[in-house]
Amino acid sequence: MSLKKAKVLTISQFIEPFTDGTEMGRAARQLPQGMLDRGNEIRTFMPKFGSINERRHQLHEVIRLSGMNLIIDDTDHALLIKVASVPSARMQVYFIDNEEYFKRKNLTHDDDEKFFADNDERALFFCRGALETVRKLGWKPDIIHCHGWMTAFVPLYIRHFFSDDPHFEDAKLILTVYDEQPEDLDKDLAKKLGQEGFSKDLLKGLSKPTTDDLNKFALNLCDAVVKGSPKLSRTMESAIKASEKRVLAYAGEDERVNAHAEFYHEVLEEALAGA
Repeated sequence: MSLKKAKVLTISQFIEPFTDGTEMGRAARQLPQGMLDRGNEIRTFMPKFGSINERRHQLHEVIRLSGMNLIIDDTDHALLIKVASVPSARMQVYFIDNEEYFKRKNLTHDDDEKFFADNDERALFFCRGALETVRKLGWKPDIIHCHGWMTAFVPLYIRHFFSDDPHFEDAKLILTVYDEQPEDLDKDLAKKLGQEGFSKDLLKGLSKPTTDDLNKFALNLCDAVVKGSPKLSRTMESAIKASEKRVLAYAGEDERVNAHAEFYHEVLEEALAGA
């Protein structure tokens, strides 16, 4: 049975054509479009990296959605929301922007290939910003599909911050894991999350966190997982197996939309059966 009339929220670290050359960017571009073409509703979010040319891609600020402040590590950060349409598609992408976190031209590493020290905070800001914006839109997704380690805080916020929020209470969470080189994150990450009111017990796996740890953390809070690369690291393969979640095997470009439509449907059917 095909998926139709579902509301699918995609939150991705990268999306083509705004970032290019990654399997993640291609998948996060192809899937929302495929779901839209099948009669589903979509909303799609990514960070507004400084390398994205606003004029070329015709980004504009959505004033009614901007202007919130998010507190990360005890500091206020202004949230700006921009939007653009993907050329040749009816698909809109919302961008989460902030002067301090996303102005720099590089994505996640500096010119010397060094992982940015504040990538944890950038990820926190991005995830919170996307979810706050969905609430402001008054939109209630059936499926929230996260792509990449930078989206790993979405399940945490939904399960523990917005657990009673009517926008998200019925949403099914899906995480796609990609074959990415693990990087070390700020050792104070758990402390920063503690300031937001998350309990120490919940944050156990994040004492000396890497991006792999973050993926594993998110995986345990999700309903299902997708293998976004033909091969994943042994660590991630073991984590997926241990999680005992419903898994979608890697699907190449030609099968991707069909495979996901079926997978989304199964996840939603399972939820209905269990309700």
